[in-house]
Amino acid sequence: MITPRRSEDRGHADHGWLDSYHTFSFADYHDPEFVQFGLLRVVNQDRVAPGRGFGTHGHRDMEIVSYVLDGVMEHRDSMGNGSQMRPGDVQLMSAGTGVTHSEFNGSGEDPLHFLQMWVFPREGGTPPRYEQKHFPDDERRGRLRLVVSPDGADGSLTIGQDARLFAGLVEGGDTVRHAIPDGRAAWLHVARGDVELNGEPLRPGDGAAIRDERELQLASSAGAEVVLWELPDPA
Repeated sequence: MITPRRSEDRGHADHGWLDSYHTFSFADYHDPEFVQFGLLRVVNQDRVAPGRGFGTHGHRDMEIVSYVLDGVMEHRDSMGNGSQMRPGDVQLMSAGTGVTHSEFNGSGEDPLHFLQMWVFPREGGTPPRYEQKHFPDDERRGRLRLVVSPDGADGSLTIGQDARLFAGLVEGGDTVRHAIPDGRAAWLHVARGDVELNGEPLRPGDGAAIRDERELQLASSAGAEVVLWELPDPA
């Protein structure tokens, strides 16, 4: 069963420097029907104006994954990490016992466009951790490439939970197939472009809850970029 979550139905906050859409309840936006999907708590799609960003703030006991779509993101945190992220880069920060960080648009001219996603951890009170890795276009083109997993399989980042994140570039006219193991559910987010998911049309910003589907078929007429979380079935 595929249940779409349309882009226009998401929460929206426009702060001038930040244009943010919330798939699930976040900050001042609350929808009792969309608080989370199983272990997946946050899917935010953010656009940040040049030279602006999120000042230093704290998190704890959350697995936080960022995925850059366009632009340059500057990261600093209390663990001593400082880095830049560009399209195709994935960052995983296990907040654990507590961490502070800041995220800024590293360009004074171009906007920053990225996804930030939160997953509940398997256990609380663990030491904070940070990982970052680039996944080239050719590794994500025509497939759903594993980028986050609990065991670091296939060179993915390691998350402290039974959750897997895949990222894919669907070429125009192609169909990408992906198997979902028994007892698992999934959440798809369309970062850009139009796709059909097992025949269900999805537009940029749309999401979809996926349950009781053993194989996914993703097709696009003009090309699209998607991410897919595979999780224990929340039922």
